[in-house]
Amino acid sequence: MARAFVDPAPKWFEDFEPGDVMTTRGRTVDIGDITNYAGLTGDHYQLHTDAAFMKSNRFGQRIAHGPLTFSLAVGLVGLSGFYGDAIVALIEITGLRATKPVFAGDTLNVVASVEVHDASGPKYGTLGVRYSVRNQDGDEVMTFLQTMLAKRRQPED
Repeated sequence: MARAFVDPAPKWFEDFEPGDVMTTRGRTVDIGDITNYAGLTGDHYQLHTDAAFMKSNRFGQRIAHGPLTFSLAVGLVGLSGFYGDAIVALIEITGLRATKPVFAGDTLNVVASVEVHDASGPKYGTLGVRYSVRNQDGDEVMTFLQTMLAKRRQPED
């Protein structure tokens, strides 16, 4: 049976306020994610691809690439529908910190909170959303501030 897919819900800069918080569903990282990311990016560093080497490393096993964890976090929030169709551009990522390793088998979710809400222009506003990426134990494994341009509601003629 064919399924119909719909566009994201209409949303505007004005639909967000500082302090708004949402939590995504979980997503389990598997070894295929790590291997595929290494192949896609060419980053075959031993921390990610050499199981024998990592047995004697402080982590004891392969770890996910930091940029992979970042990408999964962005995808989890995007998939949630939190932004609807409000976002028109990424401006910057600031303060990205990987605070704990991510292993195959870890289940990640994101707590996203609006920190910056700047209505500086007539057509667009700036949103800054803090991403706290957490594992299945609730430990923060990464944090960053994602700043984006969001469309503003226009007055009706």
